[in-house]
Amino acid sequence: MSKILLVDDDHLIRGWLTEALCVQGHEVECAVNGIDGLAKIASFAPDIIMLDLVMPQMNGFELLRARECVTPVIMISATDSEENRITGYELGADDFLAKPFSIKELLVRLHALERRLYAAPLRQPKVTAIGMLPVDFDDAAYRITIGMNSVDLTQTEFRLFKYLFERKGQVITKQELQRSVLQKDLGRFDRNLDMHISNTRRKLANISLPRNLINTVRGQGYSFMA
Repeated sequence: MSKILLVDDDHLIRGWLTEALCVQGHEVECAVNGIDGLAKIASFAPDIIMLDLVMPQMNGFELLRARECVTPVIMISATDSEENRITGYELGADDFLAKPFSIKELLVRLHALERRLYAAPLRQPKVTAIGMLPVDFDDAAYRITIGMNSVDLTQTEFRLFKYLFERKGQVITKQELQRSVLQKDLGRFDRNLDMHISNTRRKLANISLPRNLINTVRGQGYSFMA
């Protein structure tokens, strides 16, 4: 069973979830806001973080930006919007669960995350940075191999990764990526590019590669950080 850090300012939610998770055999530690959550990440060393979005002092997005760990995160929030979900994924969240939700649904999401978390070391050795590892692109299979780690992508994800990799160290605007890779202009409310980047990051994390290989440069675009 997992060590779970629950970060939520609602004491009723904390009590309800703590009881339900402990019944399943999990060890649960609670925090009441993002500042408390960061301290508990350091002291408790959780396997999984369950994170509310709207909290006083430091909200869920701010905690995601401030954290220095790669611990998987399930965001739980009553503010269920496409923008919030995309922002959460961009900042490193692994899943998003809208309140109100059932314990059954939560446990299904949690168990899916545990399977990825505990299976990853068996599939591939952990890699924390690319450094000087060889990178191979299989243009026919849309497969990228970095050292001993391989990941299968969709055609669009593969082209985005390769385009950024070939320009590593440069900040590439969303407009350039949209035109060069997706081959259309970027619309004001078009979030397809962000979703492709988010999906690619999650696939990298699934094989123990760091999400921040594709780095978001706020207000500018994306860059590849080796």
